[in-house]
Amino acid sequence: MKSPDTLFARLFGVSLIAIVFAHILAYLWFQQYGFPPPPPNRVARIEQQEHARNAAAAAAAADENGGAIAAEPFPEPQPPPPRPLFGGPMVPLMFQMITLVIAAWYGSKLLSRPIQRFSSAAERLSENLDSPPLEETGPREARQVALTFNRMQKRIREQVQARARMLGAVSHDLRTPLSRLKLRLENIDNEKLQNQMRQDLDDMIGMLDATLTYLHEQRTSEAQQMYDVQALVESLCENAQDHGADAQYAGHCTPLPVQPMALRSCISNLLDNALRYGGATLLDIRDSRHEVLIRVIDHGPGISEEMREAVFEPFYRLEGSRNRNSGGVGLGMTIAREAVQRLGGELRLEETPGGGLTAVVRLPRP
Repeated sequence: MKSPDTLFARLFGVSLIAIVFAHILAYLWFQQYGFPPPPPNRVARIEQQEHARNAAAAAAAADENGGAIAAEPFPEPQPPPPRPLFGGPMVPLMFQMITLVIAAWYGSKLLSRPIQRFSSAAERLSENLDSPPLEETGPREARQVALTFNRMQKRIREQVQARARMLGAVSHDLRTPLSRLKLRLENIDNEKLQNQMRQDLDDMIGMLDATLTYLHEQRTSEAQQMYDVQALVESLCENAQDHGADAQYAGHCTPLPVQPMALRSCISNLLDNALRYGGATLLDIRDSRHEVLIRVIDHGPGISEEMREAVFEPFYRLEGSRNRNSGGVGLGMTIAREAVQRLGGELRLEETPGGGLTAVVRLPRP
């Protein structure tokens, strides 16, 4: 079992070890050199005083009568009874130890509480930029950190909004001249040149659309909800079949809490990539107690092991041309991995037995 690695556990553990060690040393010292002497017994003191008065009276009487009277011997002191291990002076020692342990636990809890608040606030911010700001309460250091955190959240939100406005302007300002160019192509008499220019414009529009989609999905904050992953896979395969593609699915899966648009974007991009390069594609679902496994399997040319991570880089393509009919613009795999990461999952590429490529999506169950 892995020991908890938290600030509270560390603070409380160090305090507890120090307290226990100090009390063990004190106990060993008392066992070696003895406990402090107990206060004299009140009854014994009274008896001793009474015996002294009687002895003095007997001596005075002997002087008057001219004879000597033997004084009654004082009883020998009895050794004290053996002290119990957890009795006598050990009682306050144990009480002190218990009190200090409780104080160490409570103090460690107070010290680690602000860190837990900041951790929860950062987790909410990673899921939703519009999450409520952190309360600026607690000691001075905690208030200062909360103030800085809220300022950072505000700046991030402003930057994302500015980028959204920029994307809207780029989308409008670039589409308009490209559309005008496509209309002016009709006035070119050279049919070969016209087709070439039309193809270039279509590629530019495709790259623009893919880039805007990629940037839009990066800034989109989608809430999680229970979703039928199996129905999504079946729907995507049926849509591909309606367009003449050979896409099949297998396996079963119960609903899973995910971000529906992110998951659809991931599976759709992986399926499109497999159909483009590998032809016939199988989507295989495996459900378990801890995770859902989705495999997108094709038997195409595959990707060498040393290049499998490179394909997740934006605009990276294995083949050199920019023809969308042969390879897209190189954002599909990037969008797919980032979508899976937003779901807390993992996407990796493996070699298909017998040749080809298998994209493995792991989605954890809560």
